[in-house]
Amino acid sequence: MLVNSLKVFVPLFALLIWASVFSVDERQEVLLFQFGEIIKSEFEPGLHIKMPFINNVKKFDNRILTIDQKPERFLTQEKKDLIVDSYVKWRITDVIQYYKTTQGDELTAGRLLYENINNGLRDEFGKRTIQEIISGDRTQIMDLMTKQSSERAKSLGIEVVDVRVKKVDYPERVSNSVYQRMRAEREREARDFRSKGHEASERIQADADRQRSVLVAEAYRDSEVVRGEGDAKATEIYAKAFNQDREFYKFTRSLTAYTRNFSNASDVILLRPDSDYFRYFKDPSGKKIK
Repeated sequence: MLVNSLKVFVPLFALLIWASVFSVDERQEVLLFQFGEIIKSEFEPGLHIKMPFINNVKKFDNRILTIDQKPERFLTQEKKDLIVDSYVKWRITDVIQYYKTTQGDELTAGRLLYENINNGLRDEFGKRTIQEIISGDRTQIMDLMTKQSSERAKSLGIEVVDVRVKKVDYPERVSNSVYQRMRAEREREARDFRSKGHEASERIQADADRQRSVLVAEAYRDSEVVRGEGDAKATEIYAKAFNQDREFYKFTRSLTAYTRNFSNASDVILLRPDSDYFRYFKDPSGKKIK
């Protein structure tokens, strides 16, 4: 009988203990309810006691959370459409107010938060031109929206840590025409660069040809000067040698002529027998033939 009682009592006791204890993680915010009414919200991390079946606990993540909504269409000051992709970093600062306004639902909190942010973004984009948004005002818009949305989010028990605009783009139909215009502009610039490069190439080639002609002409001039000086020097040497022994000089010149003219057995030359060409054949002294 006692054993049977223990079998019933021990599970009931364990269930009672389990229902009386709850844990709190340092990454959580906790609300303690009694018959649906909040009675406590501040708990240190660790184990805590509650009244079973009377109290119930709801836990919420107190870390920085991210809401990344679908891109929205905004109008600029020039009434031009832009597709803006943004996200929000937020966290719970007042868990009681957060629960009262959103029932603890992150989707509801995100929807309410993004309604405020989108309205603010729409107003800020509507005050600026596309050029201003792209050239640098986007950082100013993000800082301004972080500050404004954080003030508005206090009523939800939320702190907005950061608002970021990931991308600003034209609608697809406009993007295609913009890309085509950009491509045409880049092709025009490429043609212009190629034309300038071709012009520079022609100019460099012409300058190189001119320099080559000048160098060749100067080299030919210098070579002619050197050749003329060499010929003059040779002539001077020949003249000195000729004056020392004119007859011997004539003899050696005749031998050189004979060697050149009769280098082959088939060589033939027709001259008069009394020609001066054969004077050294007739007389070694080179006297004229009579």
